[in-house]
Amino acid sequence: MKFKLIIIFILITSCTQNYNQKSIKTPFNSKGFAYIYNEKDFIEKVIKKKLDNNSLEIAHNKLRPGSLIRIINLKSKKSITLKNTKRFDYPEFYKIVITEAVAKELDLSFSSPLVEIIEVKKNKSFIAAKTKIFQEEKKIHSNAPVQTVKIDNISQNQLNDKKKKPNDFFYIVIADFYSNDSAKLLKKRIITELADFNADKLIIISKKANKIRLISGPYSSVNLMKNDYIHLKNFGIEELNISINE
Repeated sequence: MKFKLIIIFILITSCTQNYNQKSIKTPFNSKGFAYIYNEKDFIEKVIKKKLDNNSLEIAHNKLRPGSLIRIINLKSKKSITLKNTKRFDYPEFYKIVITEAVAKELDLSFSSPLVEIIEVKKNKSFIAAKTKIFQEEKKIHSNAPVQTVKIDNISQNQLNDKKKKPNDFFYIVIADFYSNDSAKLLKKRIITELADFNADKLIIISKKANKIRLISGPYSSVNLMKNDYIHLKNFGIEELNISINE
């Protein structure tokens, strides 16, 4: 009898631990460049699935379809929250795939569409039924279902490719640490094991008390940064973020 009670206790404890782990799961958050969808890339199989460039559609390679994702233009702070339309793989350098319609709402630059993406968890204060349907979307697809959940700071300007300010530089955020020694250790490993990596670009900065950041940069363009980003990913650093004017 005692043996049975012990087994039941272990099962209950195990379930409780699993429940707690799921309940405290941190929402997905990442900073980097959005991949603005184009039909040519779909035809050439760079992008595996098709999106409608005239609709507010997005795709993410980790979050399931239907997940709410807030996308923020890191330069202007304009944001839009949409349901994830599809999940498929795309070039690893990018954080999310968006259509031109989404880029227009966010007033993103085609040459440097720097964004932050945040998974939005539903709660009592969020009512999906209260969706906003915008006139631009009505004109394009009067009979199509609209994927928009919420739009903030809508821009009426046409999509443009604004020139970067002279002082706009990009940085790869490699990792944050509690101690300077840990940051130095990773920096040394990268220099030692990535022979073709420019060691002069690796910088250690103090963000605040007990937060030391290892970054790589500055980069004046996305193309100059992309190779280093790929090298660091291949090195084994799974989650890299991008920042501007660090």
